[in-house]
Amino acid sequence: QTTLAHIIANSSKKNGTRFVTLSATSAKTNDVRDVISQAQNEKRLFKRKTILFIDEIHRFNRSQQDTFLPHVECGTVTLIGATTENPSFQVNAALLSRCRVIVLEKLSVEAMEAILMRAVRSLGVQVLGQGDQRSSSATGSSSESSEFPVYIEEKALNTLAYLCDGDARTGLNGLQLAVQARLAVGKTTALNIPKGGSADGILVTEEHVKEGLQRSHILYDRAGEEHYNCISALHKSMRGSDENASLYWLARMLEGGEDPLYVARRLVRFASEDIGLADPLALTQAVAAYQGCHFIGMPECEVILAQCVVYFARAPKSIEIYRAYSNVKECLRMHTGPLPPVPLHLRNAPTRLMKDLGYGKGYKYNPIYKEPVEQDYLPQELKGTDFFKERKT
Repeated sequence: QTTLAHIIANSSKKNGTRFVTLSATSAKTNDVRDVISQAQNEKRLFKRKTILFIDEIHRFNRSQQDTFLPHVECGTVTLIGATTENPSFQVNAALLSRCRVIVLEKLSVEAMEAILMRAVRSLGVQVLGQGDQRSSSATGSSSESSEFPVYIEEKALNTLAYLCDGDARTGLNGLQLAVQARLAVGKTTALNIPKGGSADGILVTEEHVKEGLQRSHILYDRAGEEHYNCISALHKSMRGSDENASLYWLARMLEGGEDPLYVARRLVRFASEDIGLADPLALTQAVAAYQGCHFIGMPECEVILAQCVVYFARAPKSIEIYRAYSNVKECLRMHTGPLPPVPLHLRNAPTRLMKDLGYGKGYKYNPIYKEPVEQDYLPQELKGTDFFKERKT
């Protein structure tokens, strides 16, 4: 994003356009107002346009983002905002409606391999193909490391291209760390290279690349869009009775650092929303899983959540309760006028005055009757309503 901003800046200078850069991590509202004031003067006196680039714009709060609105509207500045978050969640709707959203997709594995190969060539590192052989002996010291050529396995580059998940910066940093670490150790390896015969050199393998990254590289943002994407995927996988996918999305969240109690709370909701009366024990399982996670925490509670998730994936599904309650809410929202009163025979009568007013009069106490009791429980206006029948939309 920043690189694209610099490209725009270089091209805008040729057209006489000012390019101002601010970072939301350090800039204050007064800084923004100063830039806008300068832009107004430039536009009024010299007919010169201003492009304002805000890096990490999501770090500005709602009121700070509102500062841009009138000036973007009247064309005082052309605003370019860069963010790693979903702008739907982090940028004001009013400001977002005045902007065009350009999504920068992850780089493909092929593109990452091309970038890494270009970096390898610039570093003078030679790529050792899969057909090339090497012995397992290792000799030498750190003082001799600069005297030997550096080789990297082709498989190591391929692995790095996959692990960096489309992020060129991560890939280049991982390559640099792996090479620097091997140079610091300075151990040379006897290599049998078909074209060049036998030679000693410093070899960077797939294991060294993984060590350079220093993590499994499970991308997960607990506060951003990926948080909602993964929990949605888990919910839909359980609803679709796919136990393998359910376990996968659960692991993606837990291994990425998600709060296990958050997942457990969502499972409690799922137990009633998607399983309901098809398996009434599902709610008991979910509450027990929540309590278990609360008692022992991570990483021990991961198997508790895994058991609950698989149970839910395999369980029969029913949305009867969910749909019926939604129908009741719709009935309340669509009702015109005051809501109907509680029928007198259903009201409690703890005082003599209430009894004299007819509270509880005519109520039939069901347990004392052997035969079914004919009695209305809904208000007169809703008599005969069945919320469990699918309503027409």
